[in-house]
Amino acid sequence: MELRQLECFVAVAEELHFGRAAARLRMTQPPLSRQIQMLERSLAVTLFERSSRVVTLTAAGRSFLRDARHLLEFSSHAALQARRTATGTAGHVTLGFTAVAAYRLMPAIVTQARRELPDVDIQLREMVSIDLGRLLVAGDLDLVLIRHLPRVAGLGHRLLEREPLMLAVPRGWPLARLKTVPLQALDGQPFISYSPNEGKYFHERISAALGQAGVRPDVVQHASQTHTLLALVRAGLGVGIVPASARELRLDGVHFTDLEDCALRADMYLAWRMPQDNPAVPALLDCVARMPTTAAAPAPAPAPAPAPNASADTPLPD
Repeated sequence: MELRQLECFVAVAEELHFGRAAARLRMTQPPLSRQIQMLERSLAVTLFERSSRVVTLTAAGRSFLRDARHLLEFSSHAALQARRTATGTAGHVTLGFTAVAAYRLMPAIVTQARRELPDVDIQLREMVSIDLGRLLVAGDLDLVLIRHLPRVAGLGHRLLEREPLMLAVPRGWPLARLKTVPLQALDGQPFISYSPNEGKYFHERISAALGQAGVRPDVVQHASQTHTLLALVRAGLGVGIVPASARELRLDGVHFTDLEDCALRADMYLAWRMPQDNPAVPALLDCVARMPTTAAAPAPAPAPAPAPNASADTPLPD
């Protein structure tokens, strides 16, 4: 049984006339009759009662017509899905992200993708940066929103955002009354630091900035995630330096203040493997490129060195 035979059968069943069905299919009547005969032989049933003037469906023909229509609809849908998957307008993408990316960037990307690529299924996986890089390289993730790029070959990346860092202060503390806070004001202050292991990216950047300014706060706690650090600030244990996007959490009891004359910035990259065998990945990258919020703003601090064989704005995969 072939799809062409099903198309011929449905046309005859709907027209109940071989001549009109042949014209509809843009073929002559003899090959149409042969297609119906071959279909009946393959099914071992009679589908039509034929006379010199009338063509009618048999009981088997009426039953088969419903399924034949479904088969043709399914085959058409399958062909369309295959073409759309090949062009990236349908398919699956696994996007990994850090908790901080969930505050603004990840929701913005998902919203844009659902608008432009509604048939691309995006599976979201939250984890720490070190796992994001490892699973991207291993092929378990298609795209990652990541602070620190793995220094391995074969990765493409794009800088999406370079956001400032801010001071988070318990509401009611003297520092919360200042419009801006110089780093020197943190000397000796109870301070909640990012963990040197799980929060390595922020720990190293913030520690370096404090060290260069000759500031030694009193580190009372470490936190691996920004929301944990803010919870400790809210509890009044100390102040902490966090990315500006953390304001999206809108935590009561935490006041955010700009740091005075401070060039601290936090980069966020979108990274992917190259070459890329998932057509939905370049389609999603094109979608992200059209987002007005993803243009990286110039920053006084230089970006970290890119991974080998990758530029700061790697071309999209073919």
